[in-house]
Amino acid sequence: MTVSQKQEIAKLRGRGVGYGKIALALGISQNTVKSYCRRNNISADSTLSVEISEPLETGTSFCEYCGKETHQIFGHKKKRFCSDACRNRWWNSHLDLVKQKAGPSCGREFEVYGNSHQKYCSHKCYISHRFGGGQYEQK
Repeated sequence: MTVSQKQEIAKLRGRGVGYGKIALALGISQNTVKSYCRRNNISADSTLSVEISEPLETGTSFCEYCGKETHQIFGHKKKRFCSDACRNRWWNSHLDLVKQKAGPSCGREFEVYGNSHQKYCSHKCYISHRFGGGQYEQK
């Protein structure tokens, strides 16, 4: 995305034009327009008078796993790791920081990774509850 496209997005969005119409007018993806607006807090009612430029590096930090230098980019989420491999290794070595407990719906405690809204300890338990009249299968 060019600087002129970014300025045009800010101008049109400030006038209340929707993401789809902006994308059509500029010949870019609607999701690109939406992402750019959200990252830069540009809403339909905003009066944005900030000079828009290319994202600038705003410094460096270090990977939390291997210590390798990572470059931070303005307008992007802070990078904690230099790669997916380092991110996975770090989380696997810090399982105590992962929220693993889920509320048991069948009376048993069980651990889950990622989805804290999981209600069933197993697929069998789910099927038993969903199609078996509410009686949970006991292991």
